[in-house]
Amino acid sequence: MWMFISTLTQRGSTPALEATLKFQHERLKVVAENVANFGTPGYRARQLDAKGFQRALRTALTERGSDPRNPLRIDAGREARSGADGRLIVTPSDGPVENVLFHDGTNASLERQMSELAQAALTHRVASELLRNKFDGLRKAIRGTM
Repeated sequence: MWMFISTLTQRGSTPALEATLKFQHERLKVVAENVANFGTPGYRARQLDAKGFQRALRTALTERGSDPRNPLRIDAGREARSGADGRLIVTPSDGPVENVLFHDGTNASLERQMSELAQAALTHRVASELLRNKFDGLRKAIRGTM
């Protein structure tokens, strides 16, 4: 029974949605930390490259193919990669968020961080809704209440 359920949950878009949720969750935490430390002199904002993650996810999906037995292996460099157990490991970079260094030694604008926060929140919400709908459909199919 476990193998059957595992096969169902590792098929289609589920692994990609799970990885997207994990990445966006971590991205929300990083941006929230940047906003919280905005007025701290010398604080250097950290970042997670969403476009780099999307490229790596697209590559991983292509390499995986349609066989649910193949694990989804993401490699977006240092920032996001699959661990030995298949879980997504996310490490924010300390690189410049923007190519600007302000007089107080910080490197981020509040407006840019708020925009990043809104974008990450929206992507997280869409991925979570899609995943919830997939599991709702699976639950209905198991119960026979389509």
